[in-house]
Amino acid sequence: MIGRYKHDVQTSHGVLQAEVLAHASFVDARLELYLFQQDLDAWQQELTGLAPGMGASIGGDRGLNLVLHMQEDHSLAVTIHDDRLSTMLWIQPQENWMEEHHERLEQVRQTWPGTAPVTYEWRPSQES
Repeated sequence: MIGRYKHDVQTSHGVLQAEVLAHASFVDARLELYLFQQDLDAWQQELTGLAPGMGASIGGDRGLNLVLHMQEDHSLAVTIHDDRLSTMLWIQPQENWMEEHHERLEQVRQTWPGTAPVTYEWRPSQES
């Protein structure tokens, strides 16, 4: 998690800018991902239902697309695609990876950048 996306305060309020780090012997990439609260809700729901033969994805319609597909042996095929990179990694996660990921999701939710609407007030300039 990097923080709130700050390109345009009025339209980007509540948008989280995050990074996906992909590192293997053949790839070393840092890719940006922009998320809304509903993206995390959908990601958490898909991860909760993840089982052999099933997948979970995040991103996709705003650049980076990250997909986890669980295999019968509980290893994960991780597909990463954006305009600069398309790759698939095969990993064997630690036994408690799902619980750790849900804990990280909760940390992100607790520190989510700005969930209340921003109010702007126009004040005419005052002459001295």
